[in-house]
Amino acid sequence: MFDLTLFCSLFLALSVGAAAGYLGSLMVLEKMALVGDALSHVALPGLALGITFHFNPYLGAFAFLFITAIIIWQIQRTTKISFEALVGAMFTLALALGILMYGNELEALEEALFGDISQVTLVNAGIAAIVCGIAIVLTKIIYDKLVLVMISEDLAVSKGINVAKTNLLYLFLVSVVVAIGIQIVGTLLVGFLVIVPAIAAKNLSTSMKHYALLSAIFGVIAAVLGVLLWNFMGLNLPFPGPMVVFVGIVIFALSLIINWRLKLTT
Repeated sequence: MFDLTLFCSLFLALSVGAAAGYLGSLMVLEKMALVGDALSHVALPGLALGITFHFNPYLGAFAFLFITAIIIWQIQRTTKISFEALVGAMFTLALALGILMYGNELEALEEALFGDISQVTLVNAGIAAIVCGIAIVLTKIIYDKLVLVMISEDLAVSKGINVAKTNLLYLFLVSVVVAIGIQIVGTLLVGFLVIVPAIAAKNLSTSMKHYALLSAIFGVIAAVLGVLLWNFMGLNLPFPGPMVVFVGIVIFALSLIINWRLKLTT
C-alpha cells in the first residue's frame, strides 16, 4: 500500500540531504564545521515566534537564522572577532531565548529540537525540493568564487569578485537549507547534515568537483536511509533524527577505513 507520508518524508530527506551536503562542503573547507552546527541552533527563537504568532514556524526559523548570520557577518567585518566566537555567543543566547519563549510548551519544544516529519505534506516536500534545488544551483555558480576567497581574499578582489556579496549570498543559502532541514532532524541535529557528509567526502575525494558531488551524495544517503530505517524498524521514536545521524556516522567511519586502506596500498 502506498504511504504518502513516507513518500513525502523521503522526498524531503533527499532534497535536504543533497543541499546540506553540497553547501556543507564549503563550510568544512573553510574550517567552519562547528560554526555550521552552532548556527543551526540559532533557529530556535524563530520557531517559537512562528508558533506563538501562528505563522509557519520554519519561515520564522529562516528569518532568525538569516538575520543572525547578517549580524555576525557585520560584527566580524568591523571588529575582526573570530567567526567561531561570535557564532558561539549567538548560539547560546538564541538557545536560552528560545527555551524561555517556549515556556511550558514541552511538546512544541520537542518538535523544534528533534523535528516533526509526520507533518510533511506533498506541497511542503515539493516546495522544499524546489528551494533546495535552487540553493544547489546558486551555490554551484559561486562555488569557485568562495573557494578563491578562502585561499586569498585579496586575490579574489583582484579578480573582480565582490567578496561581501558572495559571502552574504552563501550565508543566505545556508540559512534556507538549515531552516528546511529542521523539519527532518530538528535544531539539535540539522548541523550534522551540513558537516558529516562533507568530512566523509573529504576522506575519499581527489578533486574539488568530486568532493562537492560526493558530499551531496553522502548527504542524500544519510538522510534517506535514516528515514527509511526509522520507519521500517518500528523504533519507539517520534522523529528520525538519531537514525539519520547513525547512518551518517557509519558512512564517515567507512570513509576513514577506505582512506586508511588506500594509504597502505600506495
